[in-house]
Amino acid sequence: MKFFKKHKFRYVLLLLVICCGGFLVYTEHIESKSSTAAKSTTTSTTSASTSSSTKSTTTTKTSTLRTPIDWTKSSETKPYPDLDKVSDFWVKVDLKKNRTYLMSGNTVIYTMYSSGGAYHKNKETGKYESYTPTGTFYIEAERGDSFYNASLNEGANNWVSWKDHGVYLFHSVPTDASGNYNLTEAKKLGKKAASHGCIRLSVPDSKWMCENLKTGTKVVIEG
Repeated sequence: MKFFKKHKFRYVLLLLVICCGGFLVYTEHIESKSSTAAKSTTTSTTSASTSSSTKSTTTTKTSTLRTPIDWTKSSETKPYPDLDKVSDFWVKVDLKKNRTYLMSGNTVIYTMYSSGGAYHKNKETGKYESYTPTGTFYIEAERGDSFYNASLNEGANNWVSWKDHGVYLFHSVPTDASGNYNLTEAKKLGKKAASHGCIRLSVPDSKWMCENLKTGTKVVIEG
């Protein structure tokens, strides 16, 4: 007891040192956890920001398709492809989507608004089908600036044949007996299947097809 009283001040001082040390250790531990949490939050925020930026970059691909549809102009605002620089070129027609695609292998290099044969009910099968035949065909030698079919009371400009040598064609929106464009039919381009079996295109698109599709070019029609 005398020893304790004699050294009381030292014990109190030692106790204070121990308490202060523990407090400092505890404080450093809390600060360390806070710092780690802050870094984690910063990393998470940066990651989320980067992810959001990546998604934004991925989805901001600018379309060159002309809108609204204008049958007097090219379907896209970019130039037509130079076929001398295109490998594995072919043409794909989607009757249901009212689109014609210029292809390089599996890649679409140009999209055209189009309208194929109107859909009707097949009396034998009971199914609705287009007047345009589907399958794989090839561009034929027959082509020209214009034609007029008196039995259909309809003509067109810039035509090139892809089946039956002058029967099934790519051509412009339809014209009447005087060579004037049928505005009612022209407005259906890219929106509705409306032809007797040919593939209608805008005036500039049909001109490009007539002048650039080589005999033997593959044409695949789906629908």
